[in-house]
Amino acid sequence: MITVEVCEETCGRTIIHAEVVAKVKEKIPSIEILTEMADLFKILGDRTRTRILYALFESEMCVCDLAYLLGMSQSSISHQLRVLKQAKLVKNRKEGKVVYYSLADSHIIQIFDQILQHVNEDKI
Repeated sequence: MITVEVCEETCGRTIIHAEVVAKVKEKIPSIEILTEMADLFKILGDRTRTRILYALFESEMCVCDLAYLLGMSQSSISHQLRVLKQAKLVKNRKEGKVVYYSLADSHIIQIFDQILQHVNEDKI
């Protein structure tokens, strides 16, 4: 434990738990990884993209279905799907001329499910 003297306007001294700081410092990801994480949170922070992700959480859907469900243009849906696909949050498959979208993998499904559970904790 390290004690550092500081200004009297605060608590008078700061105690740094060096062992804890060292342990966390070892495990903290690089700035590049943290930046990618922050960028992912920005993408998830958009209400339209969250609505699309929720729809895809429930079922695989095509652009036409998503546009109709969410009351948006196909162009707007396609733009948001492009952003979600670049972030590796959604994937697509073709069946004839129709392109179907779904959540990218089990990690995304688990993240979305965990967020839903967390948001609904106090409402149940």
